[in-house]
Amino acid sequence: MTPADAKDQFRRMLAELGETVLVRRYSGLGAARTSVDTPTTARVVGYQAKDLVGAIVQGDVRVITDPDPLAAILPLTVDDKLVIRGVERAIKGVDDNTRRIQGVLVGLDIQAAG
Repeated sequence: MTPADAKDQFRRMLAELGETVLVRRYSGLGAARTSVDTPTTARVVGYQAKDLVGAIVQGDVRVITDPDPLAAILPLTVDDKLVIRGVERAIKGVDDNTRRIQGVLVGLDIQAAG
């Protein structure tokens, strides 16, 4: 499978099962603090009980997203937030390795809390 094939298949899956989520990036301090939201399509799933180990706790969600709409703000960090169905969630970790094909980033796996 080529990276282009993988991206195409991944985007079809997101179109069928995904939803729009926002990546929110804050800048500034105090009253001057502002945010910019960047939309992307993602599949939001909960963790199973067997997955609740280490830093993964009940209430965390796994967000599998298309990285291309986020290209201008990558890499994501724990300082960024996700807005899922109107609720802001903290990013606990970003995996940009699992969904690479021949070194090309096809998807991001994000662990979010809140």
